[in-house]
Amino acid sequence: MKQLTRISTTFALSALALSIAATSHAVTNEEILRDQQTPEDILSYGMGLNGQRFSPMDSLNKANVNQLTPAWAFSFGGEKQRGQESQPLIKDGVMYVTGSYSRIWAVDARTGEEIWQYDARLPEGIMPCCDVVNRGAAIYGDKVFFGTLDAKMVALDRETGKPVWIKKVADYQEGYAISAAPMVVDGKVITGTAGGEFGVVGKIVAYDAETGDKAWERPTIEGHMGYIYEDGEAVENGITGGEANLTWPGDMWKNGGGAPWLGGTYDEATNSILMGTGNPAPWNSHLRPGDNLFAASRLALNPDDGTIKWHFQTTPNEGWDFDGVNELISFEYEEDGETVHAAATADRNGFFYVLNRENGDFIRGFPFVDKITWASGLNDDGSPIFTEGGRPGNPFGDDAEDGKGETVFAQPSFLGGKNWQPMAYSQNTGLFYVPSNEWSMDIWNEDVTYKKGAAFLGAGFTIKPVNDDYVGVLRAMDPHTGEEVWRHENPAPLWGGVLTTAGGLVFTGTPEGYLKAFDDETGEELWRFNTGSGVVGNPVTWEMDGEQYVSVASGWGGAVPLWGGEVGQIVKDFNQGGMVWTFKLPSSAGNADVASR
Repeated sequence: MKQLTRISTTFALSALALSIAATSHAVTNEEILRDQQTPEDILSYGMGLNGQRFSPMDSLNKANVNQLTPAWAFSFGGEKQRGQESQPLIKDGVMYVTGSYSRIWAVDARTGEEIWQYDARLPEGIMPCCDVVNRGAAIYGDKVFFGTLDAKMVALDRETGKPVWIKKVADYQEGYAISAAPMVVDGKVITGTAGGEFGVVGKIVAYDAETGDKAWERPTIEGHMGYIYEDGEAVENGITGGEANLTWPGDMWKNGGGAPWLGGTYDEATNSILMGTGNPAPWNSHLRPGDNLFAASRLALNPDDGTIKWHFQTTPNEGWDFDGVNELISFEYEEDGETVHAAATADRNGFFYVLNRENGDFIRGFPFVDKITWASGLNDDGSPIFTEGGRPGNPFGDDAEDGKGETVFAQPSFLGGKNWQPMAYSQNTGLFYVPSNEWSMDIWNEDVTYKKGAAFLGAGFTIKPVNDDYVGVLRAMDPHTGEEVWRHENPAPLWGGVLTTAGGLVFTGTPEGYLKAFDDETGEELWRFNTGSGVVGNPVTWEMDGEQYVSVASGWGGAVPLWGGEVGQIVKDFNQGGMVWTFKLPSSAGNADVASR
């Protein structure tokens, strides 16, 4: 009897896959570029290549969001329920969602029924720094793409989930991994690598979406050679940023870190990939005096060949693990009768930056957290004004004891005023909604020597909360004035992304398990639902059969329980999990709202 049941279930799923395949079609570059304007699908990480995470839909709004109800829930199953940081994609009635340990599913978006599942065969010895997470996939043509923790890029058939091609991006035994969602620009699948804590050299790599042939590769540390690939042969394409050793001492650039581990956004107006880079290696900044380009920076790259158009470094000679990977979101505003083509980013170092995305020039910057100790402000060019005594001490200096440099107190902590969790921009309010955290750390430096596949930090730390009743703060920030328009405080750190809509709503999740909706103008909490595990995923919304849906992945994990120090005590009893929850309005509520308009 069990055998017959298994056979009939397999047949039903096959019939479902065939039915959906009959209505699906190949995704084009033009569709990806229009992603934000087509609410019936979600084709890219960020709900549009600009990364705004803004939906033009307004059928779900402030007046009716309190009636939002679960439509279905899908379990990731098994024992691998840990750190679900994914953002779902939607196309032709199918949801594509990734999970921890490099897994991906196709799910019927109407019913939550599984169509197929693909599990990457991960080897022993993978070395992800910050949990076994995967943040999402990309769609192009008849394929879906995602990266794996052993640093591979995988292309799957959208209808069957079977591999079409698999490419090794880098050597996981050196410490490389991929946790970012890839992006597709003009038929190229583009990804960044993780691994800066292991002294790898970060790089951005592009593949032909159809064939899997490598198109170009661009290291992100000054001194390394980039390549384009012609007929399968590598052709040198310029040393990154010019001559070697320009801002690095000796041979430190050879293991310089700078991993672009979060992926990037794309600006069609300037034909530029906008991507951040991580910490220089090692963390001990006394071993590498100089600016250490292009670590802790934002880069604009040509998607045709990977050349760097401009860079902006948020933390020169970075010594606190503030990184620089956080998303760079394109937006426009009017000033003195002119349209400013800007990009904004909220850095782990506690400062919010507005840049000219045409040339990378600094427009303005301001703190978005309550306190910054390592710098007193920003210069006219956006460079930090370092606080005297704010840098962890030199382990080789006169004040060193037992091989450790002087311990300093730093705020924010290295987990950042904002970490990987993406903020959102509302085209209605002109505000950015930033999932931020208030915490501090004691940090000190130690001597360290590079060894392949070993941690290359040269630092120690202890993270501490700075308030008795909250760590997380969802903030509405005005990018023109630096004003905090409203805030919502949360006991545990915020570690999931934000969604905003034309219906005047802001959605985000909490480690306590809630998906919440707020008024985008006032910050009033309008709705909440407990998903049963911490929400560290990215909520999305889309339209199907005339109704607006909201989905989010739930499953506690990520860097906080691994690296959180004393803050880890706040979250130590939270349950892990692995689910996708999908919500919509009851039909009566939706119809009543439409009729009243």
